Amino acid sequence: MPDAKLLATFPNPHPDRDYIIEHIAEEFTSVCPVTGQPDFGSISVEYVADQLCVELKSLKLYLQSYRNEGIYYEDVTNRVLQNLVDLLKPRWMQVRSEWTPRGGIHSNIIAATGPRPGGLP
Repeated sequence: MPDAKLLATFPNPHPDRDYIIEHIAEEFTSVCPVTGQPDFGSISVEYVADQLCVELKSLKLYLQSYRNEGIYYEDVTNRVLQNLVDLLKPRWMQVRSEWTPRGGIHSNIIAATGPRPGGLP
């Protein structure tokens, strides 16, 4: 089971400003819980930090911990979102997973805490 305790933070250097931070992990892997076959995709995390930012090496290790996890796309996306929201308490966050085609179907899952703060692209 992926462990949110792998995630680490550092203080937001500009907590007085709304700005979007985006991290993209292009080599995400998990396992289909039905077939046991590997699933490949990318995970994008976008957020407006409040007091904390996620440290990148810890994010990488956390995402890699899904490698052998039998989990649906929808659950991966929402679990990553929830673990990061619980840790960072951001002003806003969105997690998007984009999966390579399987059986001719390409899937993208988007989960967010709500609409982006006003004025941000």
